[in-house]
Amino acid sequence: MLGFGGKKVGNMVVGFAGNGLGQALTAVAVALLLRLFSGPGPALLPGTETDEDGAYEENEDDEAETTATGKVIPVTIRWRNITCSLSDKSSKSVRFLLKNVTGEAKPGRLLAIMGPSGSGKTTLLNVLAGQLTASPRLNLSGLLEVNGKPSSNKAYKYAYVRQEDLFFSQLTVRETLSLAAELQLPEISSAEARDEYVNNILFRLGLVNCADSIVGDAKVRGISGGEKKRLSVACELIASPSVIFADEPTTGLDAFQAEKVMETLRQLAQDGHTVICSIHQPRGSVYSKFDDIVLLTEGALVYAGPARDEPLAYFSRFGLYNCPEHVNPAEFLADLISIDYSSATSVYSSQKRIDGLVESFSLQASTILYATPITTREISKNTVKHSKKSIVKKKGGWWSQFWLLLKRAWMQASRDGPTNKVRARMSIASAVIFGSVFWRMGRSQTSIQDRMGLLQVAAINTAMAALTKTVGVFPKERAVVDRERAKGSYTLGPYLLSKLLAEIPVGAAFPLMFGAVLYPMARLHPTLSRFGRFCGIVTMESFAASAMGLTVGAMVPNTEAAMAVGPSLMTVFIVFGGYYVNADNTPIIFRWIPRVSLIRWAFQGLSINEFSGLQFDHQNSFDIQTGEQALERLSFGGSRIRDTVVAQSRILLFWYCTTYLLLEKNKPKYQQLEAPPLNQDQPPPQLEPSDKDQSQQYQPNESPTLNQVEPNEQLESPAIDQIRPFILEGL
Repeated sequence: MLGFGGKKVGNMVVGFAGNGLGQALTAVAVALLLRLFSGPGPALLPGTETDEDGAYEENEDDEAETTATGKVIPVTIRWRNITCSLSDKSSKSVRFLLKNVTGEAKPGRLLAIMGPSGSGKTTLLNVLAGQLTASPRLNLSGLLEVNGKPSSNKAYKYAYVRQEDLFFSQLTVRETLSLAAELQLPEISSAEARDEYVNNILFRLGLVNCADSIVGDAKVRGISGGEKKRLSVACELIASPSVIFADEPTTGLDAFQAEKVMETLRQLAQDGHTVICSIHQPRGSVYSKFDDIVLLTEGALVYAGPARDEPLAYFSRFGLYNCPEHVNPAEFLADLISIDYSSATSVYSSQKRIDGLVESFSLQASTILYATPITTREISKNTVKHSKKSIVKKKGGWWSQFWLLLKRAWMQASRDGPTNKVRARMSIASAVIFGSVFWRMGRSQTSIQDRMGLLQVAAINTAMAALTKTVGVFPKERAVVDRERAKGSYTLGPYLLSKLLAEIPVGAAFPLMFGAVLYPMARLHPTLSRFGRFCGIVTMESFAASAMGLTVGAMVPNTEAAMAVGPSLMTVFIVFGGYYVNADNTPIIFRWIPRVSLIRWAFQGLSINEFSGLQFDHQNSFDIQTGEQALERLSFGGSRIRDTVVAQSRILLFWYCTTYLLLEKNKPKYQQLEAPPLNQDQPPPQLEPSDKDQSQQYQPNESPTLNQVEPNEQLESPAIDQIRPFILEGL
């Protein structure tokens, strides 16, 4: 039925739109629009698979209750032999980002991944969270276990707090969380229960005092950096995740705010969450909050195990690797595993020291990492069931998503006072300038050229104003939308439609201001109906230019690239806008460009609206006497304003559908974790070395101290048969 109806509607619109290229574009646009309206809501998060027997449907009520009450399902993650390499085709070299990294994260404990810059902290965090951006140059292998069972796809709820704090700037903290709760927890139907749930999160994260403050951005002052970071955590806590990943949560914060954020993460760990964060060099009070740490240097594992005094005791066994009193342990560890590039001698000695530490830990990792193996008895059957079904909840319906997103889009558009004020002032200022230049045009022969120039400038100004505003804002908004879509909060169709409708009232105001000031100043065709059509044409052109800006923003990776591509593309449309190059003189290979140029259609509509019925003063027989003759000079003879409206509608629909396809195509793709080679997939033997063995193993000469290394010394390495072979896949 839907397919039959879509075909009928497509035929009707094609017949209305005309022949040729317009038919093809309209048919494609209508087909995509029908898909946009009829698409169901998301049932699964990306990368999620249901059980073959459909068992996840049995306890939906229990799962809803677990989410609504904020209960945390305990999850233990263990990873083994994680290796990540990046190949360079030009130089045919391979750079290792991670080298056989092994570790474990337990519920109720805060794990920190530490190391110098470029050590692989964020790479390891992304691998564990399944957020490593896919690339054909990457090779990722290893084993990942969740609650003692191998897991390639996510079988648990998780949250990922990124370094960038991205929000809709005009919403308050409470509104941000409330809308997130409505989108992610449709099972909480009661407004009172949802408000209570949001208030509980505000209290847990220490956001009560700023709950009614707007988030803000670079243009409008809002909450502080530390509060934004805690709001990022709060948004991720909406669905009660079992595991929380945080990528350098203290970046850009002062010492006080950094400690507050880490205290929040520690409290979440104590509440039963498994918390894993990467951090560069924490202050001493922050280091004391860690339960476990993983030390990385150049992608290699130097230490993984309990935090606080245990790492210091471990490194002190090698000789003079003792942390001095009144020194931040985190700074001592960072200095110990960093390469000193001040001189060739220091580089050699520090590299030699680090190699020795890496080799030493690889030989005794089993005594630290696997001293308390996980058994399936530690995880109840009910917990395992819930962990498999925790992300198999169907989200809200299409229309419920649309109304929520429409509400958010309207609040964002209507409250953006600074941007709206600037756009209003620029619209009025442009109209005053153009009106002063073309002040009260008469009916002389020279006024014909003036009218054409004014109408062309009006079309260009309207389109460029709408385009630059959109390409300057949408790439940042797209990052928020990609993050929310990755969590399965909503689909793309409701978002795009809500954005279009919410921006109609605000977006129409500025072309209307421009026309209301310019029209009487230039003394264009002085009838009310002509003025109404003038404002309608420039308003429609403004919406088409905004839709084109959305496409450009969806095509490029950032705002800077969008600001470069958008005006360049608009310049092509300006050249073929009907004023500089006559349509009859356009080369055959370029004749399709005027048909898709929003500048050309706007100029044509404005010209027909202005010149139709005008009589000009003339003295010679070859002078232009009527407006229709002027339109013939522009190759607009026989055209109607209706043609302009239909063409601009097609262009608007085409750009929106293109934006939809680009956003669907360019959604983030993540690297899959492959199984390691057969000789690396077995866990290290669980050995309990004797005291004698340990005393022999921790001899200082096996790993020289900071002051003992000389350039001509040779580092003692383990026997060849003790070192496991390292194999790079794909080479």
